[in-house]
Amino acid sequence: MARIKAYEYLKKYALSFGIGIVDEQTIDRINIRNATMRAMEQALSMLNHMVEIVLIDGNMKINTDLPQETIVDGDKIHLSIASASIVAKVYRDSIMERYAKIYPWYGFDKNKGYGTKQHLDALKKYGPSPIHRRSFLKKLFSGQLDLPMDM
Repeated sequence: MARIKAYEYLKKYALSFGIGIVDEQTIDRINIRNATMRAMEQALSMLNHMVEIVLIDGNMKINTDLPQETIVDGDKIHLSIASASIVAKVYRDSIMERYAKIYPWYGFDKNKGYGTKQHLDALKKYGPSPIHRRSFLKKLFSGQLDLPMDM
């Protein structure tokens, strides 16, 4: 609840923010790390306020001509990085809550797509949905299940 309040505050008072979205097929094709970088680049391109420097949580730089600094655990040090993390998490959670209405048996409204026991049990029972990342499922189950991967 505190995260949602912070998100609402940021939406109201932030000078600017952007949200980048990369779909599951692209993540499977380019991997989660590259997809994360792409989403950050998209979010940066949506800003309507000039920034002096791009602060990035982690150790990977993104494709931009702007000055940038990578900071491992930056969300614990810089308010701007923590704020970006909140915006991304709340927005992603809202997407998962919408998917929960389409695919209620996975419990996305509660697990937000993370590999909880209930989520994994649903995958075993129903197989993957069209939004499940095939690369993650293959890694997660590593041949233990005969899941239909072509849905």
